[in-house]
Amino acid sequence: MIYVSTGGFSELNFYEACRVMSQAGLSQFELSAGAYTRDVNEQLIALSSDYKLALHNYFPVPEKPFVFNLASNNTDIANASMAHAQRAIELSALVGSKYFSFHAGYLFDPDPSMLGNELKLTHKVAPAIGLRNFSNRVTKLADYSEERGVQLLVENNVLSYANTHLINDNPLMASCPESTAELFSELPAKVKLLVDVAHLKVSANTLGYCPYAYLERFDNLIGGYHLSDNNGLEDSNQEFDESAWFWPYLKEDVEYVSIEVYSEDLELLKKQYDLASIQLQRN
Repeated sequence: MIYVSTGGFSELNFYEACRVMSQAGLSQFELSAGAYTRDVNEQLIALSSDYKLALHNYFPVPEKPFVFNLASNNTDIANASMAHAQRAIELSALVGSKYFSFHAGYLFDPDPSMLGNELKLTHKVAPAIGLRNFSNRVTKLADYSEERGVQLLVENNVLSYANTHLINDNPLMASCPESTAELFSELPAKVKLLVDVAHLKVSANTLGYCPYAYLERFDNLIGGYHLSDNNGLEDSNQEFDESAWFWPYLKEDVEYVSIEVYSEDLELLKKQYDLASIQLQRN
């Protein structure tokens, strides 16, 4: 199933974003960030009668912003992250969604304002401790989600050109092949990898590895994809075309694909959806 992310409509709440995008004939949406809304359950139920929905990472948007980080060693952040994930899993089950996806952890506790910008390593977590924290919490969530018929997908992180100062002390889990392999060796087999091909393009360029080899190496772990493009320096959520680098390497049997092109151009979003549908059928 191909979803279209609500992430490009940052000024709208998820209900408004879905209704706007439906004007282009779209009906399958990945709910991601956006404006805070108080009556999430009621609006989700209303939407689910008309559209197919999937919840992603920082959704439902909390009233008080925080950085969702299941690797954190800070008790408050860890508890907030677990509570957020459990609620998202419950809401996924409520609306009949088979998936909840979220980012791999951070080996530090960034301020919300840092995300998407230059990162500063505040409140660092030792790699072994961060890995233990993340794997223990995700294992608990995997059991919790399995009981509710929801599949967990863990997304690869992105290390941008602006953060090259962190290459030798990379705090972003699953942003390189070694970290991805180490992370998934500690997770239950029922937890799958969500490959954001745009994240992969940037991280591979920054860290100097082959993105094609990454996709081939983790083929058996991949349970979904995020699709967008960029210049290889930053994750800019730009549109893709039929010549995009990633098409030949995508698996044929993946059920979860989300278009993460950030634009309010409805015609463009529909064209991206149609193009992805055609290309994935060819695979």
